[in-house]
Amino acid sequence: MLDHLGQTKRTHNCGELRRENVGQSVTIMGWVNSYRDHGSVLFLHLRDREGITQIVFDEKDNAGLLALAQQMRSEYVIAVTGKCILRDEKNFNPNMTTGEIEIVAEEMKVLNDSQTPPFEIDNCRASEDLRLKYRYLDLRRPEMQQNFKLRHRLALAARRVLDDQGFYEIETPILTKSTPEGARDYLVPSRTSPGKFFALPQSPQLFKQLLMISGYERYFQIARCFRDEDLRADRQPEFTQIDIEMSFVQPDDVFNMIEPLIVEFFKVAGVEPPATPFPRMPYVDAMNRFGSDKPDLRFGMEFIDLNAQFESGAFPVFAEVIKKGGAVKGLLVPGAAAWSRKQYDEIIEHARRYGAGGLAYIQVLEGESKSALTKFLGADGIESVIQAAGAKPGDAILMIGGKWDVTCNALGQVRLEIGRRENLIDENENRLLWVVDFPMFEYHEEDGRWYAMHHPFTSPIDEDINKLEGDNLGEVRAKAYDLVFNGNELGGGSIRIHRSDVQARMFKALGLHEEEAREKFGFFLDALSFGTPPHGGIALGLDRIVMLFAKAKSLRDVIAFPKVASGSDLMTDSPSTVTPEQLAELKIKSLA
Repeated sequence: MLDHLGQTKRTHNCGELRRENVGQSVTIMGWVNSYRDHGSVLFLHLRDREGITQIVFDEKDNAGLLALAQQMRSEYVIAVTGKCILRDEKNFNPNMTTGEIEIVAEEMKVLNDSQTPPFEIDNCRASEDLRLKYRYLDLRRPEMQQNFKLRHRLALAARRVLDDQGFYEIETPILTKSTPEGARDYLVPSRTSPGKFFALPQSPQLFKQLLMISGYERYFQIARCFRDEDLRADRQPEFTQIDIEMSFVQPDDVFNMIEPLIVEFFKVAGVEPPATPFPRMPYVDAMNRFGSDKPDLRFGMEFIDLNAQFESGAFPVFAEVIKKGGAVKGLLVPGAAAWSRKQYDEIIEHARRYGAGGLAYIQVLEGESKSALTKFLGADGIESVIQAAGAKPGDAILMIGGKWDVTCNALGQVRLEIGRRENLIDENENRLLWVVDFPMFEYHEEDGRWYAMHHPFTSPIDEDINKLEGDNLGEVRAKAYDLVFNGNELGGGSIRIHRSDVQARMFKALGLHEEEAREKFGFFLDALSFGTPPHGGIALGLDRIVMLFAKAKSLRDVIAFPKVASGSDLMTDSPSTVTPEQLAELKIKSLA
């Protein structure tokens, strides 16, 4: 029953034929998407990556061909030759790009049959796990094919724009040295050096800096990166970033280079491009106003500083917070005075999930407002908070007090949750900004030490370099920046340390003793001593960029063969065990 392709040539794809092709003899090839059998006439929809075309098999034209067509099933692969005709106007299908024409079949070759698919390709209601198990079928869905068409075009645009700006595309190693300062490395045992390991790169960070030391000045790479970390909707253990580095630059130079690239991405995606330059917001302002270093500016609800209203001590809980150097912040929610107790309880629980001890609120009403704080503050104290918030009857004021960072983060998450629940976010609006002036370090109370907020190769701002030996590393600011799009981090970068003495001081500030620093980064410290130019760059997350422009629900929808939350691949059933012989060759013993 199956035919060879032979000398049959495809003349058109399944999304190409239009009214101007009427009368032509055409050959199309693809997969059987659906069919309607009316006995003497059968209508078959043939699909390829470009679209769907309707084919007519009519008994009066060729009874044998109709009989063959009636044996076709979903996902059979066929080649059809026939005449392109105009449909009757009443049968035009505006939902198909080829909806004005159809092909009257004259010849058909069955190139391959198919088992019954575990789910419908054109109307998929299967679970994600089932789709991922049969990913090669899932990828046939038009929605998925559009995602990867967009991904290709965005990657192509990046290469085109960066080439126009004088960048060289240079590949860096995949097998490299483990420097476990960030997320966990994926380790690769060396057969030729028993007991030693390569690591898969978490980013090309050191290599791209070495290329600047090598004098290449402008580098980019669409780089594969690997991080052994817990997964969530916007994380994968292997991912792709547009990695960029430039010599002789300050942050403004990086911004001025990146913004035209982002504008080009908008054009490629068919979205109204943003105005340039993009606004900039210091990290401290972003946290104080929105509770996030990647604020979503598509809706308001900025924080209100309420320290002055509570420092008197009338409400002991908040007064103690302020006394210890913490913060009390509020959120004005229009119309929330009418919320039910259940709605408030859900928001309080949401705040607690992000570290808040609780959440107080005032329901602003005509006459006397309602709040559990009234017994502490009295009517005048409540009115003072209402005035500070600029609230009017019908509104509510939500308040959290605690350590500054915990308070900002928890209230920021509450802001986002309310934005989603109350439909405050305009999905048709796009807002970009640069978040700048990040802290150089962040303190982890679990182990009582400072860590680099970005990475240990980020340069402090010039006036803060001498604070690297100070008592409070929290005062050191970094020449670091993140690009934020609708509350999502598109990428992050920094100006790098280009002096070996400053890099050594940075390692020392992080508790990395000279001997340990030499062991891990000696090659890099040596390189810095050979005339390293000032340099900086950025890495843009290609997967996330595609996800946002495609309006996909998850990164898994824009990565061809992704992993699930456990880090496993359901299609290949990996990771998997290996043979004892393979382990023995590597001088490794399994303890599992």
